[in-house]
Amino acid sequence: MDDTRQQALTPLPFFASHVRQYDNGGFRVRRQVLDARQSTLADVLGETSGAAEDESFNVVTIHDEVAQGAKYVVADGLRKVPPYYFTYLTYCKERWRDRNILDIFVTEFRDRDEEYYKLALASGLVTINSKLAGLETIVRNGDRISHRIHRHEPPVPAKSIEIVFQDEDIIAIDKPSGIPVHPTGRYRFNTITEIMKHEMGLIVHPCHRLDRLTSGIMFLARTAKAAQLMGGRLRERTVFKEYVARVVGEFPEEEVTCDMPVITVHPKLGLNRVKMDGKPATTIFNRLSYNGKTSVVRCRPLTGRTHQIRVHLQYLGHPIANDPIYANRRVFGPDLGKGGSGDDDDIVVKLARMGKYEEAQSVAYEEIIQSSKKAQGEKLSGQECDVCGTELYSDPGLNDLELWLHAQTYGSRVEGWEYETNLPGWAREDFGT
Repeated sequence: MDDTRQQALTPLPFFASHVRQYDNGGFRVRRQVLDARQSTLADVLGETSGAAEDESFNVVTIHDEVAQGAKYVVADGLRKVPPYYFTYLTYCKERWRDRNILDIFVTEFRDRDEEYYKLALASGLVTINSKLAGLETIVRNGDRISHRIHRHEPPVPAKSIEIVFQDEDIIAIDKPSGIPVHPTGRYRFNTITEIMKHEMGLIVHPCHRLDRLTSGIMFLARTAKAAQLMGGRLRERTVFKEYVARVVGEFPEEEVTCDMPVITVHPKLGLNRVKMDGKPATTIFNRLSYNGKTSVVRCRPLTGRTHQIRVHLQYLGHPIANDPIYANRRVFGPDLGKGGSGDDDDIVVKLARMGKYEEAQSVAYEEIIQSSKKAQGEKLSGQECDVCGTELYSDPGLNDLELWLHAQTYGSRVEGWEYETNLPGWAREDFGT
């Protein structure tokens, strides 16, 4: 990038520390390491019917089986991953203690429905401490849970990952929109860290979070130690961050500061809203241009709440125009949640249908989606996988792949470093006219 500013990072001293952690009950938290390179399928799945029929269970490690799934297919502008087997392996989280295993699956994970989890439990695909789990099994503190699943990853845009700067410790990239940073939920290989590992030969550790749909500057470390150091620096108030967004309507010409608190209303759906009992949040906005329909706005978040910029813009009555959550009339109604309007329970019910039973929608693409079936987007297709019987999703569409929110600049005036990426095409003044 010809006009990208690049400056070396100032090294910071590393202070080693050992801090004992305690849970809410006062019990000391013991770190438990799950080594996928050492554990075989037989180790974690125990004496299941699959283990008895397939001798490979005794020799194939979790790591090896997962690695076999790292195969990318690029078609129609999308990067796809063929279905593969994956074994989730985790210890009981604090909020799971003394809860029913089926209840945990249903409330914590959105990608499969309750009937699937009932079938998985009945089929011996879920174990606790290498013993079969049933519908009535209660999860206790210290339990090791495994769940073997035939995974179907959603496609992501087949965009290149541009490196802005790199040295022996840090890599700064221009993250494409639509790609998660690291394995989470339904995504594993279709993530920034895995794509960089398998396609670019780079092992990296995220230093901070950037939403799947958000594009722009992103810092990755070559080592866990460097990630800890850089992550700490990015959390300091000495680091400034500037984003650009394209929003609905004519944004005010004068500078606008929104300091309304933000709270997560429904973590499973990723819904956040302005609420007086939320966490303090402040964002400063300046209009850059207006094309008669939408405005390009510079956004400077002074705090780092989840979806803070998106939520504050919606509250002000100018949500990001192609936001599948906060600019969706089907979910928030004609006023799009301005001023915090709308009943939370009603919003949750409607939002839960998006991307599953209905395609996501936003103000920017309403007319296109209504006139073209090709632009409908991701939702359950009615077709089933021949291997596992899971109902399959259609390919993602316009509202699933890009958000008009771009992290343009990160810097520190105290340490004297700054990184900036080029503005995306949608941030041009004449875009969409």
